[in-house]
Amino acid sequence: MRIPADRIAQIEARRDELQAMMATGDLPGDRFVQVSKEYAELEPVALAAAEVRRLRAEADSLAFMAQDGDDELRAMAVEELHLNKTALEVAERNLALALLPRDVADERAAMLEIRAGTGGDEAALFAGDLLRMYQRYADRQGWKVELISASPSEAGGYKEVIASVEGKGVFAKLKFESGVHRVQRVPVTESGGRIHTSAATVAVLPEAEDVDVQIDDKDLRVDIYRSSGAGGQHVNTTDSAIRITHIPTGIVVIQQDERSQHKNRAKAMKVLRTRLYEAERERLAAERSGTRRAMVGSGDRSERIRTYNFPQGRVTDHRINLTLHRLPEILEGEMDELVGALVAEDEAERLASLDG
Repeated sequence: MRIPADRIAQIEARRDELQAMMATGDLPGDRFVQVSKEYAELEPVALAAAEVRRLRAEADSLAFMAQDGDDELRAMAVEELHLNKTALEVAERNLALALLPRDVADERAAMLEIRAGTGGDEAALFAGDLLRMYQRYADRQGWKVELISASPSEAGGYKEVIASVEGKGVFAKLKFESGVHRVQRVPVTESGGRIHTSAATVAVLPEAEDVDVQIDDKDLRVDIYRSSGAGGQHVNTTDSAIRITHIPTGIVVIQQDERSQHKNRAKAMKVLRTRLYEAERERLAAERSGTRRAMVGSGDRSERIRTYNFPQGRVTDHRINLTLHRLPEILEGEMDELVGALVAEDEAERLASLDG
């Protein structure tokens, strides 16, 4: 995708204008913050634009030399033109990517929700495997994972688990994980060695900030009750469990992991705010895109997106037809190749939509 020269000039001119505004020292506090933010967002775009402009000018100069120079100069210019062409293609693509509309949630923390699907105890064990995979990936990224709530299965793993993941660019990297994850393996309880297929669903939601969602107290029904636990273990003896119902949407959040009613309420409100924020994002996205569904990032949680096949040691992502024979490593959190391929496919699709 070739960006017009006048668009490049506009980008660099705006960057210079913002830089000059900050240098005067005359801006009031709020305005300075606003200008600084725009400058920080525009600077990498302007750098990409400057590189395209430089390489285009170089190409013009080399093309002139290739026509009018002596034999030795022409040969050198032709060789340099070949290198320039490759570099310019990369620079043009980088600039196009930098100009793509940004998902404002990309830099946010994320709420990770994993639920056991079909497969009973084996599905719950797989849900636990997925949680550990994401925890290890988060460790590699330098992110922080905090469990919000968990409903353990008696056989191990989880019927449902919700965690908060905080760090740089969390949602940008994890947002393509939403969907149905399928596992094919021989359960430890299977004496005949038969392969079973189980599933777990994953939802990744960008965490909402207080300013994103205004929640009126009159729209909430809050029920307080005594927590329940498996087999009478670790059961709270006080009424500290919280169930919050958002009356306008019918969204219900239950939180009982903490012994403090206040902590349970704070966690429940964090989950509720995030779900309301995601519902609004989905509504706006549907309005913008109409019937168009992105192949990678549709976020449809009923869509089977990936299969983990233990007998063959492979992981297959069905959206991009990518198979990696590195299942043990991926479950240990080595997800960079998988995540990188999904991000690249999404970028390629968005670039293609601009061309179209």
